[in-house]
This record gives sequence, C-alpha cells and structure tokens, in this order.
Amino acid sequence: MGAGLNLALIVAITRAFTQETAGLLFSATSVFLIAATFAGAGAPDGLVYFIARLRVVGRTDGVARLLRVAMGPAVAVAGLTGVLMVVFADPMAQAMASEDAATYLRLLAVFVPFAVMVDTALAATRAHHDMATTVLVDKVGRPLAQLGLVGAVALSGSAGLLALAWAGPYLPAGVLAWFWLGRILSRAAPRSEDGDASRADCDVPSREFWAFALPRAVAGVAQMGVQRGGVVLVALLSGLTGAAVYTAATRIMVLGQFGNQAVLSAAQPQFAEQLATDDRAGVRSLYQAGTSWLVCLTWPLYLSGLVFAPQVMALFGAGYAAGTDALVVVCAGQLIGSALGMGDLILAMTGRTALNLVNNVLALLANVVVCVSLVPALGATGAAVALVASVAVRKVLPLWQLRTNVVLHPFGAPVMVAAGSAVVWFGAVPLLAVGLLGQGTVALAVSVAVGAAGHLATVWRLRGHLDLRLSR
Repeated sequence: MGAGLNLALIVAITRAFTQETAGLLFSATSVFLIAATFAGAGAPDGLVYFIARLRVVGRTDGVARLLRVAMGPAVAVAGLTGVLMVVFADPMAQAMASEDAATYLRLLAVFVPFAVMVDTALAATRAHHDMATTVLVDKVGRPLAQLGLVGAVALSGSAGLLALAWAGPYLPAGVLAWFWLGRILSRAAPRSEDGDASRADCDVPSREFWAFALPRAVAGVAQMGVQRGGVVLVALLSGLTGAAVYTAATRIMVLGQFGNQAVLSAAQPQFAEQLATDDRAGVRSLYQAGTSWLVCLTWPLYLSGLVFAPQVMALFGAGYAAGTDALVVVCAGQLIGSALGMGDLILAMTGRTALNLVNNVLALLANVVVCVSLVPALGATGAAVALVASVAVRKVLPLWQLRTNVVLHPFGAPVMVAAGSAVVWFGAVPLLAVGLLGQGTVALAVSVAVGAAGHLATVWRLRGHLDLRLSR
C-alpha cells in the first residue's frame, strides 16, 4: 500500500502541475532527503545494531541511555543542517535557474529535524522486531497525508504551497513514532532488582556507538546521493523538465525499493543477532531466503516495466514519454541488483562499516562521473545508466569483501526457482499477450492479472523449495 501511495503522489504531482514545477519539487525534496540522511548521523543504523545486541544478551536496561546517546547529536546536526539549507538556498536556486527553488528549500529546511526523529524512532522499533509502526507511520500514514495535502494544493491552484504539503506530514509522523516507541520500551523494560550497578553494565559507550554509526552516516549519505542525487544533477545539467522526466522514469525503482526495504527491515535485526553469536550457517541461510523474497517481490515489477515501458510512462501524463528508454535501463539494472541480494547489509552488520563506507562512496562517485559524462547528451537516459552503474558497484563489492568472513552468493536453488517463476509469468506471458493483443493497455491488464495469479500460485506451490521465510 505504501508503494502505491507514493506512486499515486508522484502521478498526482506530474498530472496537476507543469513539468517545471514538478521538476522543481522533485529536485528540492531530493536535496531535503539527502540532508536528512546526513543529519541522522548514522543513528538509525547504530540503534538497530546495538539494540539487537543488547536484546541478545538480555541487557535491555541500556536501551534508554542508548537512545539519549543517539538523539542528542542527531538533533543538533539536524538543526545545523536546516540552517545550512536556508543559508545556501539562494545559490542552489541560481544553479537550478529558478527563483522559487529558494522558497522551497527554506520551507523544507524546517522539517529536517522531524525527518530525523521519524527515522531514529522507527529504527528503534524495528530493533524490537516491531514492523507495524514503520508500516503504519512511514509507509502508509505519511504518504497518505502527503497525497491528501498535495491534492488540496492542486485544487487551490497555489503551487507555492507544494513544499509545505510534501514535508508537513513529517511533524505528526515524528510525534507518533516516538509515542509508539515509548510504549514498546515500557513493555520491554526488565523487572530488575540490581539497581544502578546492573544498568551500568549494560550501557553502550558513546564512543563505541558513534564509531559504528558515523561511517554508516557517510555511507547512508552516499547511498541517498545515488538514489536522489541523480534528480539534482539532471536538474543542474539538463533543466527542471529533465529532472521531472527522470524522477517519473525511476519511480518503478522506488516501488521496488519498498519491497526491498520490507525484506531488509525484517532481516537486519536477525542478521545482527546471528552475527553476534557467530552463526555463519544461519547468515547464509537467511541471505538465501532474503534474496528469494527480493526476487519474488521485485522481479514481477521490473519485468513488467521492461515490456510495458510506454504504458508506464503514460501514467505521468503528456510529455513524459521521453523517459521510456530511461525506464527500460532502470528496470534491467534493478533485475540484476535484486538477484545479488543484501550483501551490503550483511557487511554493515559484521561491523565492517569502513568497507561499507568505501563501497557506497565508490558507488556515488560512479553515479556522478557517469551523470556528468552522459546527462548533457542523453538527459534522463544518461542518468539512468549512471544509476545502474552505481547499483552494480554497491552490490558486487560486498560479496567479494565478505569471502573470508562468510561466503555468500545468490545463485542457490531458492533464488533460481523464484527467478524462473517471475520470468515465466511476467516475462513470457506479457510478451505473448503483446504478440496477440498488441502493445496497449489491454495487453498490460491481461498480463498483470494472469501473471499475478500464476506467480502467486507458483510461489505457494514451491514455497518449500523457495525457502520463503525470514523468521529463524
């Protein structure tokens, strides 16, 4: 549902406003998301990592202090980041050749601390194996509120309120996330009679926490730079219209990332617990299961995007057909990325955050270099090639770097069965439908209906071979 709401939000923006206005909003919000990731200072990943370890050893008294260790610096950096966004709003607006960009950036800057509050609180709830809060607050509630507010702005005819409509829901989302985290902590609090001595034993030193979190912060900024930096680079190198087209063309990747994030969020605390106990067999088994999930969830989407790229781009309205080639490139790259699994997550959970940092910085560098080389000539398609290159760097390197710790590869039977089912039902069947019915909406509707039914039936029938479980 969250993926659908986010797609609906983008479609509403592209259809209700001009390409220049849509491109401006997408570029400004990309700057906001990169800034919010930077401001978080790696605290969300640090909380998942250390809370999971505290839970494994039964020392949950340390969680409350760990939250204080994480939130103090994160909130301070978030405030400073917001100030910097305000200070540099005018130069950014000049670079984008849009006077309105400065207003958008200043409005978004106010909500950077609330975005950090949402990310850190939800990370702590996931570390307690609570996924419902993340789904309800961040995947459904926030995008639903954004969609409603953007719709109201579209009806009012005042595009100047778009940034406020997009960012405003972060405020109530932050309050709700921390309220729910408080409920989880109160239920999980141990009934200890050992007093302050036992609490001292379970504290995570600030230096240890930030030694883990800060490299993850840089890696997270680099990763967000890959995901969102392309929008900003296209706006700077090819104009706001190109940024709007590129954003629309990469929405299918964002839809797939919701499936990725669901699997990663469920697997992350389990990887942390297994690695804490040196359960290498468990890590390999969970990696295979998680990759099977990724392929089952995302390949149908990307294969459909490959076959029906013109129809997908038509969703966004007139003028977006220019992104068809970019969509094909993105879908092909994401098929490979999903099949390579979550080696980067495992690398981080082993505590080798320096390597994870290097990988993400190299991926960002690849993205920037290819964008600068190709975007002036190819526009959105060049940015799509850059995105695929960066994904390849980030996915392949961890598998090689983990070879001496825990040997991982995605080519086991579960992944092959999952890929085979997706190719048959969302590759072969759509191509047959196109051959019989032509490249149109009828063929798309028939392919999705038949493919979904067939894929679900196959996955259910072969669930034992697929090893589709993340609970160990």
